[in-house]
Amino acid sequence: MPRMRLGRYAEFQRRQRAALRASQHPHQRVPADERVAARAPEAEAAEATPAAGSDRDPGGTTVGGEPTAYGPGAEAHGAHAQGGATAASPYGVAGRPLNRYSPLYIGFVGAVGVILAIGLARMLAKLSTTITILVVAFFLALALDPIVGWLLKRGVRRSLAVSAVFAGVVLVFALLGLLVVPTVIPQGAALLENAPEYVDRALNSSLVKRLDQDYGIVDRLQSEINSRLTDAGFVSQIFGGVLGAGRALANGVFQSFTVLILTLYFLASLPTVKGAVYAMVPASRRPRVISLAEEIMRRTGSYAIGQVAVATINALASYVMMRLVGIQYAAVLAVMVGFLGLIPMVGATIGAVLVCGVAFFSEPRAALIAATYYLIYQQLENYVVAPRIMARTVAVPGAVTVVAALAGGTLLGILGALLAIPVAAGLLLLYEEVLLPRQRHA
Repeated sequence: MPRMRLGRYAEFQRRQRAALRASQHPHQRVPADERVAARAPEAEAAEATPAAGSDRDPGGTTVGGEPTAYGPGAEAHGAHAQGGATAASPYGVAGRPLNRYSPLYIGFVGAVGVILAIGLARMLAKLSTTITILVVAFFLALALDPIVGWLLKRGVRRSLAVSAVFAGVVLVFALLGLLVVPTVIPQGAALLENAPEYVDRALNSSLVKRLDQDYGIVDRLQSEINSRLTDAGFVSQIFGGVLGAGRALANGVFQSFTVLILTLYFLASLPTVKGAVYAMVPASRRPRVISLAEEIMRRTGSYAIGQVAVATINALASYVMMRLVGIQYAAVLAVMVGFLGLIPMVGATIGAVLVCGVAFFSEPRAALIAATYYLIYQQLENYVVAPRIMARTVAVPGAVTVVAALAGGTLLGILGALLAIPVAAGLLLLYEEVLLPRQRHA
């Protein structure tokens, strides 16, 4: 067996050398043994059984009356074709194609491939924000599509169903804005108004007075503030930071509006988009690809709806608890707990720490009550609420969930953590339905 493989490899090398020599010297006659070695096995079989009616001379110079590429009449035929224009082409006969096994050809094609790869990577890096907006909009469209499908089953037209669902989303965000903004603006104004009083209270405290007597921190602090205010570079950095924050806020508002518009477009044209993508799949594999893709999208949309439901229950229960305990800024904190609850694995814990931290500065006893509440509620959410809601969405093992959330958060931050679990569910479906059956029948 090894000798047979070595013989085949030697025959392959001999054919390659003959083809390379023939491409580099197109007008030089190639010996008969190398000419036979350069031909493919199919060509040899075809030459061994010539078709009826074809005249082939023993020297191999003509086939059907035409000179071959390596026969003695090749030079005469090429000179005749180059000397006079034929009826088929006024510019003569095309030359021999490039040898794809030439080192120059391989190096040139490889260099072009590397240049194209670098250009594509730079283009994707510049389009990262746009790609992120598209991914978020498509994810939201998949999350809202089950609601649209539910309305379609009730006999509502798709245009009316999409309009109703989109209007509901806009209404929810408007209500959240009306709930948060009127509370944040007065509290922020009160904080700015009472800031000098807070500073005087801190400077007149016994701890600061003791430190000032021992180390003179008040004088040092005043001199540092005065030097900073008179420093042109520091002032420019402050204004640059303010302008940067304003620019970031404007970009955030614009990107949010763009995401909403793209979500509406994707939601309205989702069947058309899916049909166009499915049309590119070969007809023999199209039914299986459609079934797998529809199941992945169903799991993605169901997971998003389930996660929103779990986060909403957490926000409402937190609001009731904060109102009963008397924690300030209950409405704002409840909205923040709801948004943080969308982050898998750690979002609810971050929201609980935030509420307990705010409660601690106003009343330590309230912080203790809030910590006890969240300790009990998270157990109920992990073992009662979330399993019941997520039972029909995604079935991802716990270890895969943790690894997916960590990897997504590392790569794309909060957005990656949000998208990691549905992506892991889709990959797990492909593993179970595509990879494992192939391995069983291999």
